[in-house]
Amino acid sequence: MPLLLKGSCRCNAVRFEVESHTPVPFMLCYCSICRKQQGGGGFAINLGADFDTLKIRGKRNLGVYQAEIEDDEHPQCEISSGERNFCRKCGSALWLYDPTWPELVHPFASAIDSDLPKPPEKVHLMLKYKANWVEPAIGEDDKVFDVYPEESIAEWHKRTEMWVA
Repeated sequence: MPLLLKGSCRCNAVRFEVESHTPVPFMLCYCSICRKQQGGGGFAINLGADFDTLKIRGKRNLGVYQAEIEDDEHPQCEISSGERNFCRKCGSALWLYDPTWPELVHPFASAIDSDLPKPPEKVHLMLKYKANWVEPAIGEDDKVFDVYPEESIAEWHKRTEMWVA
């Protein structure tokens, strides 16, 4: 049975719950969008969950931000298809939804109030775009990538036997 994740914004105007087979906070993204949206330590951690199970209280307080992307991988400025949901009252980043993968939603670990499993290793991605002041704490078993790994969130959970059936 999937793990039920319960989350909220700082002011509790938005509360949500969602079921996840992939609840381990292992993937640290250092891109400027994640860092500036919810990554005070220079990175953000996105989880995976089943969009069809997402239940939201306080929907009227939700805002959506779609980033403009222009970098080495996107030389022409384009609008991200990713919809970053946040509380309009307190500004807390809550989750990312991308219609490219309609069955998924990616809650930000920082918004989750439930206890989360500890990862046996971490994946540090988008290091090419990290801020110059960020010094990643890379563990002995951690994996590092300038951009994206080929392994998905689901594949990582299955490989490390952290998948919640």
